[in-house]
Amino acid sequence: MDKAKEKVQRFRAREQRILDAALELLLEHGEEKVTVEQIAERVDIGKGTIYKHFISKTEIYMRLLMDYEKSLTERIKVAVATAEQGDITAPARAYFESRMADPGRDRLFQRLEEKIIALNLAPEMIAELHALRNSNASALNRVFERRMEQGVLKKVPAYYYYSTYWALVQGAVELYHSKSFADVIEDRAGLMEFIMDVGVHIGDMSGRRGQPQASQEPSNQSSHNPSSTPGSSFG
Repeated sequence: MDKAKEKVQRFRAREQRILDAALELLLEHGEEKVTVEQIAERVDIGKGTIYKHFISKTEIYMRLLMDYEKSLTERIKVAVATAEQGDITAPARAYFESRMADPGRDRLFQRLEEKIIALNLAPEMIAELHALRNSNASALNRVFERRMEQGVLKKVPAYYYYSTYWALVQGAVELYHSKSFADVIEDRAGLMEFIMDVGVHIGDMSGRRGQPQASQEPSNQSSHNPSSTPGSSFG
């Protein structure tokens, strides 16, 4: 490998360490208390080096938000293809597992986005984020529409399903962190799995509860069994 490529790789690796450190600090201390100096110290680099990668702390936060949404986009793409092969619950599971795998991170990103929008700090990057999110919604809506045409889902405007997915995740994340419910909820992990299961099967009229369609081999494991739902740990 030539020196130019090595330099680019080192630059990208350092940039990822900056993002990882920023996320760690945000989860530990909250967005109000994290500084560029703290991020630099966590990565063991100078503050000035941070600005070789990002022009501001807001840009770091926006990059975290964008990477999060891009990860969801990739999972949805794979899940839509899987759905075409017969696993009709794949897109729903991809959405819920991606967003509910780490309630603390999802809640943090909700707050960050709301504050950046309220302060009008990065309108162009926010527009890019929302365009990506809208593309995810459109991809899911197309799946909903096809399933409704097939009689698999209850027929309603497609955006009802996406909106319900969003509402379930938002509510679940808030419930997970709620001090008011702390004494009521004995099994947070079990409750989150139950909410996910409700979301995955909402509107299902097939009576198959996530089993592949007739052209596929039956699954030996029900998709609503928490142990068969990867990437959804709430420990």
